Amino acid sequence: MTPLSVLDLSPVPVGSTPGQSLRNSLDLAQHAERLGYNRLWLAEHHNMRGIASAATAVVIAHVAAGTSTIRLGAGGIMLPNHAPLMVAEAFGTLAALHPGRIDLGVGRAPGTDQITAHALRRNLEQDINGFPQDVVELMGYFREPEPGQKVQAVPGAGLDVPVWILGSSLFGAQLAAALGLPYAFASHFAPAEMERAVEIYRARFQPSEHLEKPYVMLGLNVFAAATDDEANLLKSSQQQAFVNLRTGMPGPLPAPVEGYEETLDLHARAILRQSLSCTVAGSPSTVKAGVEEFIQRTGADEIMATGHIFDHKARIRSYEILAEVMIAGQQAEPARASG
Repeated sequence: MTPLSVLDLSPVPVGSTPGQSLRNSLDLAQHAERLGYNRLWLAEHHNMRGIASAATAVVIAHVAAGTSTIRLGAGGIMLPNHAPLMVAEAFGTLAALHPGRIDLGVGRAPGTDQITAHALRRNLEQDINGFPQDVVELMGYFREPEPGQKVQAVPGAGLDVPVWILGSSLFGAQLAAALGLPYAFASHFAPAEMERAVEIYRARFQPSEHLEKPYVMLGLNVFAAATDDEANLLKSSQQQAFVNLRTGMPGPLPAPVEGYEETLDLHARAILRQSLSCTVAGSPSTVKAGVEEFIQRTGADEIMATGHIFDHKARIRSYEILAEVMIAGQQAEPARASG
């Protein structure tokens, strides 16, 4: 069985508030836990009116307090925005409060525009170049302290919080392979180098104390509903949001629009075709076939499903359908075989 997980950015729909979106994130996590999803991650973005998960560790704490078994984590923390020690302390605190449930995915992008990156006190070129060293420093804070070690993460030291490398290019694949860490690729919005990145990661992977063999998790946009038409309508909210972002007009998540793609010019259509090609939308049978094809084609060890859906109840139902066709179905197979 290929584990299935959830990526949530706490989307803020038009007419709603960040507070409501954060409450929705907890509700989604509680449903995901009940439905059998493996983990739920939240992502760090800044200065985006359509995303409420900027203070990612705080949101994880909120969600963790309202759940009990599902793994939770960051997908991810944009490490150059932070001192590694402070990240270790934040996630060490989460791990101390919720033992065995916390993941830490780290990336090197700012998670925002350049003006906001400078507001985060970043020197972009220097910070990106220092990313590998920051990852090694961060991981060091989760080990048992050495005799005479002057700087320790408290909480954090000795907790061995699992660290993942996130990426949308070949750089992260090479770093994850060299450090022997699990790798999550952002194919849900940047699929161009997915196959090559996965190939490089698997070919160059060096076993480590953290991981014996390569482990790849791939992002996949999933929109599930009763019919193909309904699912494609739900998908139009994310399509609008993505085009708005790429054309310099980001904002709250728009309401769905019938026939949205037909209204677009060639440039906007190309944006969607190139960026959101790793998307499955449709009825239960369509979604099942699409997800299974994606897993077979990529050999993913785990799938992280995401989908910006305007109506929260429709978003919950989408994840329910995905669980019904992929999780419940796979769990039932051994029982049928043994009978």
